[in-house]
Amino acid sequence: MSSLISWIPGYRRATTTDQVATSHAQFQSIWKKEWAWRQEQKLEEDEDDDDSLKAYLPRVDAKTQASRLAYWNDIISQLDKIDLQSLSPEEQVNYGVYHAQIEVYVNSQKFKDYEKPLNADSSFWANHASAARATFRTAKDYSAYLAQLQEVPRYFSEQIDNMRAGYKRGFTPPKITLEGRDGSISSVADAKSAEETIYYEPFKLIPSVIPAAEQDKLRVQATKAINDFVLPPYRKLLVFFREEYYPNARETLAAEAFPDGKAYFAAKIKEYTTLDSSPESIHKIGIDEMARIRSEMLETITQSGYKGDFQSFLDFLRTDPQFYAKTPEQLLHQAAWIAKEFDGVSGKYFGRLPRQRFAIRPVPLDQAPFYTSGRGGPGVYLVNTYDLPSRALYSLPALTLHESAPGHAFQMPLALEHDYLPPFRKAYISAYGEGWALYCEYLGKEMGIYHTPYDVFGMLSYQAWRAARLVVDTGIHSLGWTRGQAQTYLRDNTALSAHEIETEVDRYIAWPGQSLSYYLGQLSILKCRRKAEEALGEKFNIRAFHDTVLETGSIPLPLLEKHIDDFIAGGGAGPYPEEEK
Repeated sequence: MSSLISWIPGYRRATTTDQVATSHAQFQSIWKKEWAWRQEQKLEEDEDDDDSLKAYLPRVDAKTQASRLAYWNDIISQLDKIDLQSLSPEEQVNYGVYHAQIEVYVNSQKFKDYEKPLNADSSFWANHASAARATFRTAKDYSAYLAQLQEVPRYFSEQIDNMRAGYKRGFTPPKITLEGRDGSISSVADAKSAEETIYYEPFKLIPSVIPAAEQDKLRVQATKAINDFVLPPYRKLLVFFREEYYPNARETLAAEAFPDGKAYFAAKIKEYTTLDSSPESIHKIGIDEMARIRSEMLETITQSGYKGDFQSFLDFLRTDPQFYAKTPEQLLHQAAWIAKEFDGVSGKYFGRLPRQRFAIRPVPLDQAPFYTSGRGGPGVYLVNTYDLPSRALYSLPALTLHESAPGHAFQMPLALEHDYLPPFRKAYISAYGEGWALYCEYLGKEMGIYHTPYDVFGMLSYQAWRAARLVVDTGIHSLGWTRGQAQTYLRDNTALSAHEIETEVDRYIAWPGQSLSYYLGQLSILKCRRKAEEALGEKFNIRAFHDTVLETGSIPLPLLEKHIDDFIAGGGAGPYPEEEK
């Protein structure tokens, strides 16, 4: 346990048996009280949970935000007084996850992240509008939704106040990443009627279990709520964005150019990687990994039979019609085929499969131009069918393994099924979740999902893309790189399309540190696997290893590595006996 203990701040060694019981009770009391408070603050929901139909919106005003900082600072002080050594091994892991989680909250409040509630591909208004895509089943769902709409004026007003305070101190996304982002506001604000907005979508086809007369009543209420409580705030937001926010957005790119920027970027690195790594060290890892991946890419080009050089091969991939779908339906169908291919081999690599299945859907049209190629999570795999010449079929197998199964639409539901974990353990940690999903791309070669050298190159290009993020993110936010320099680096080293390169670089610019989580997370998982394979030899079982990684839910990388050390010490036995068969 020494490696775990040394990683967690504020630990002390137990001295008496009384302190064992005391420490356990202290920790339980702290997190349970804070969790109840978090629910009262309406903070426990995941903003990406589209199936969450709530009758309210959280308060986000500056006074409330300051009170949250004070509260979480006090939680850290209480945690640091606990005799950690006296906790059980399971509770020490819970403590490590919880302490890291509260640290992230404290830093987010300290640096006032709430004054920048948008980035290159997401925003508070788009996140709120996504509630219209939830699954409405009962009259209660509709009533909750209508009640939520009544809170939009207050909620949008508080967000605008925060954005105004942010731009006045130079704390905004770079202006270049905000170009055209008003489109998602105007799509609602400029609607000629309530019925034309996304907010009315749930009322177009109301479940038949709700009586017809009540359906008519709900539609009347929806029209009034949208007209009274949604359209005016959107119109106010559109004017604010165009006339005040965008003109005053910062011209600089680097996170380190923010107020107290070096400390801010360091906090973001810790948040998204769970590691205390410097920008310089991460940048070097990226350079080294890019060189290694390039050699594999060159070997794959040779295997394909192509006779030209690396850059001409990239041009061939980007322009030859054979590598692109002719219709959105073709792209969606191919993604579905790949997902079913994994189903055919899943039992060889996993002892436990999640109960929840997932749908494959196109990215909504109002989000698609600035959205990534795909995104997955509990119950859904979104495939971007916008601009088909930028959606390469040779990259689709890797994308599908990452976003659907065994990636996000597999790992996330499985974590939610772990009822034995405290509720705060349901939170998503990017280094773990994105590291796992990227590892799944790598695993696809072993599982036989890549059928041609082009598919393999697509996977390697995606690996290079994520390794390049280590170079580009730190280059932009710490080492003075320009937007053009970052785009050129991706263009020269990956098979990404021009459109993807532009949207991805803008995402890195507007979301400091997040892109570092993928490759560093994968490196940690691969390090764990290689260590287990070497230590266990013939006893190594791939199903047991994967189930052991997935049984924890999201945890910081140092805790995951300690967990695999325990797996090795236990002889490689996984959590589910049948997986050894």
